[in-house]
Amino acid sequence: MNRLTKIVALCFVLTLVASPAFAQNDTIAEKAGQEGFSLHFLGGAFSAGLIILGASYGISKIGSCAVESIARQPEAAGSVQTAMIVSAALIEGATFFGLLVCLLSLYS
Repeated sequence: MNRLTKIVALCFVLTLVASPAFAQNDTIAEKAGQEGFSLHFLGGAFSAGLIILGASYGISKIGSCAVESIARQPEAAGSVQTAMIVSAALIEGATFFGLLVCLLSLYS
Protein backbone atom coordinates (compact mmCIF):
# COMPACT_ATOMS: atom_id res chain seq x y z
CA MET A 1 0.00 0.00 0.00
CA ASN A 2 1.29 3.42 -0.82
CA ARG A 3 1.49 6.30 1.63
CA LEU A 4 -1.69 8.09 0.52
CA THR A 5 -3.75 4.90 0.88
CA LYS A 6 -2.44 4.42 4.41
CA ILE A 7 -3.29 8.02 5.35
CA VAL A 8 -6.82 7.71 3.97
CA ALA A 9 -7.38 4.41 5.78
CA LEU A 10 -6.07 5.87 9.04
CA CYS A 11 -8.36 8.90 8.81
CA PHE A 12 -11.29 6.63 7.96
CA VAL A 13 -10.66 4.53 11.07
CA LEU A 14 -10.07 7.59 13.25
CA THR A 15 -13.37 9.07 12.11
CA LEU A 16 -15.21 5.89 13.08
CA VAL A 17 -13.50 5.65 16.45
CA ALA A 18 -13.19 9.29 17.51
CA SER A 19 -16.46 10.82 16.34
CA PRO A 20 -18.67 9.33 19.10
CA ALA A 21 -16.08 10.31 21.72
CA PHE A 22 -16.00 13.91 20.51
CA ALA A 23 -19.78 14.03 20.27
CA GLN A 24 -20.03 13.31 24.00
CA ASN A 25 -17.47 15.94 24.93
CA ASP A 26 -19.37 19.22 25.41
CA THR A 27 -16.56 20.93 27.31
CA ILE A 28 -14.74 21.56 24.03
CA ALA A 29 -17.67 23.67 22.86
CA GLU A 30 -17.69 25.59 26.13
CA LYS A 31 -13.96 26.25 25.96
CA ALA A 32 -14.24 27.42 22.38
CA GLY A 33 -17.02 29.81 23.34
CA GLN A 34 -19.22 28.73 20.46
CA GLU A 35 -22.45 26.83 20.64
CA GLY A 36 -22.52 23.71 18.54
CA PHE A 37 -18.76 23.66 18.01
CA SER A 38 -17.34 20.19 18.18
CA LEU A 39 -14.19 18.57 16.88
CA HIS A 40 -15.99 15.58 15.42
CA PHE A 41 -17.21 17.82 12.60
CA LEU A 42 -13.61 18.67 11.79
CA GLY A 43 -12.66 15.00 11.85
CA GLY A 44 -15.48 14.09 9.50
CA ALA A 45 -14.64 16.92 7.11
CA PHE A 46 -10.94 16.07 7.15
CA SER A 47 -11.62 12.39 6.53
CA ALA A 48 -14.08 13.14 3.72
CA GLY A 49 -11.53 15.41 2.08
CA LEU A 50 -8.83 12.75 2.27
CA ILE A 51 -11.19 10.14 0.86
CA ILE A 52 -11.93 12.41 -2.12
CA LEU A 53 -8.21 13.09 -2.62
CA GLY A 54 -7.42 9.37 -2.57
CA ALA A 55 -10.18 8.56 -5.03
CA SER A 56 -9.18 11.35 -7.40
CA TYR A 57 -5.56 10.20 -7.28
CA GLY A 58 -6.59 6.60 -8.00
CA ILE A 59 -8.84 7.51 -10.92
CA SER A 60 -6.21 9.84 -12.39
CA LYS A 61 -3.60 7.08 -12.11
CA ILE A 62 -5.94 4.65 -13.88
CA GLY A 63 -6.57 7.17 -16.65
CA SER A 64 -2.91 8.00 -17.21
CA CYS A 65 -1.89 4.34 -17.29
CA ALA A 66 -4.73 3.52 -19.67
CA VAL A 67 -3.69 6.28 -22.07
CA GLU A 68 -0.09 5.05 -21.92
CA SER A 69 -1.06 1.47 -22.65
CA ILE A 70 -3.38 2.50 -25.51
CA ALA A 71 -0.53 4.55 -26.98
CA ARG A 72 1.75 1.51 -26.86
CA GLN A 73 -0.82 -0.97 -28.22
CA PRO A 74 -3.63 0.76 -30.11
CA GLU A 75 -5.24 -2.55 -31.04
CA ALA A 76 -5.95 -3.32 -27.37
CA ALA A 77 -7.78 -0.04 -26.82
CA GLY A 78 -11.21 -1.66 -26.33
CA SER A 79 -10.17 -4.05 -23.58
CA VAL A 80 -8.03 -1.42 -21.83
CA GLN A 81 -10.90 1.06 -21.89
CA THR A 82 -13.32 -1.53 -20.48
CA ALA A 83 -10.93 -2.42 -17.66
CA MET A 84 -10.37 1.27 -16.94
CA ILE A 85 -14.09 2.01 -16.66
CA VAL A 86 -14.69 -0.98 -14.37
CA SER A 87 -11.79 0.01 -12.11
CA ALA A 88 -12.93 3.63 -11.95
CA ALA A 89 -16.47 2.51 -11.07
CA LEU A 90 -15.16 0.35 -8.22
CA ILE A 91 -13.12 3.26 -6.86
CA GLU A 92 -16.17 5.54 -7.08
CA GLY A 93 -18.24 2.98 -5.15
CA ALA A 94 -15.65 2.74 -2.39
CA THR A 95 -15.46 6.53 -2.28
CA PHE A 96 -19.21 6.92 -1.89
CA PHE A 97 -19.18 4.31 0.87
CA GLY A 98 -16.41 6.16 2.69
CA LEU A 99 -18.22 9.48 2.39
CA LEU A 100 -21.43 7.91 3.62
CA VAL A 101 -19.67 6.52 6.68
CA CYS A 102 -18.12 9.95 7.37
CA LEU A 103 -21.51 11.64 7.14
CA LEU A 104 -23.23 9.00 9.26
CA SER A 105 -20.54 9.22 11.93
CA LEU A 106 -21.17 12.96 12.20
CA TYR A 107 -24.86 12.55 12.97
CA SER A 108 -24.82 9.46 15.14
